[in-house]
Amino acid sequence: MTYAIIETGGKQLRVEPGRFYDIELLHVEPEQNVTIDKVLFVNHDGEISIGQPLVEGATVQGTVMRHFRDRKIIVYKMQPKKKTRKKRGHRQEKTRLMIDAISMNGSVLASVSKAEEAPATQETEEAPVLEQTTAETPATEAPATQETAETAPE
Repeated sequence: MTYAIIETGGKQLRVEPGRFYDIELLHVEPEQNVTIDKVLFVNHDGEISIGQPLVEGATVQGTVMRHFRDRKIIVYKMQPKKKTRKKRGHRQEKTRLMIDAISMNGSVLASVSKAEEAPATQETEEAPVLEQTTAETPATEAPATQETAETAPE
């Protein structure tokens, strides 16, 4: 398993290819690629590279999926016995980033292939078919349960 620890937005994140992460706002349009050079640690199948402070030549490529605002945080300040109260709300701007690949010195250590993405789209196409079969099943079982209820009192 390959993963990296990166620094973005003043925070450190453990990232893996094929997963998305919510990070501080990046001023990049959605569906554009981003390269992060601040890589602190890389683990590739037990082979570890630790940076002092950054790993030389290590990069993480990602695609910006969308921008959104995080959940509201309430900030309530109160001074007891002074009748002073302040209530403020704050919503942080976030960016959803899909990690595509982890590279080291120009060679790709781990990436998301198109073959892995294809079955995910096929599963979503099959989902409505499963819902239709489950919708038909209770309709056929309902008369059977009514017959058993009629035979029970006799």
